[in-house]
Amino acid sequence: MKSAMSRFDTRLPESQKEFFEYAANLGGYRTLTEFVIVTVQSKADEIVEKHRTFLATKNDEDVFFYAIINPPAPNKQLQAAMKKYKKQTDKK
Repeated sequence: MKSAMSRFDTRLPESQKEFFEYAANLGGYRTLTEFVIVTVQSKADEIVEKHRTFLATKNDEDVFFYAIINPPAPNKQLQAAMKKYKKQTDKK
């Protein structure tokens, strides 16, 4: 079964296009389109993988976002550090 194809168009300054073509040529790509598709796919894979690694499961997401929305109260060590910081910065 053949997958549906879509078109992606963009406008960019001529100098940027020439630079991309130069990079594509140096990289051994046959066309600018091939260079753009391979490069964007690679970067997209990297971003998605980083996200999946960080929040690997639904439980990881739930725990992370719960901690952001409902942070714990500062413990004694953090309260002492805040007092020390205020004391040092108030002198200046």
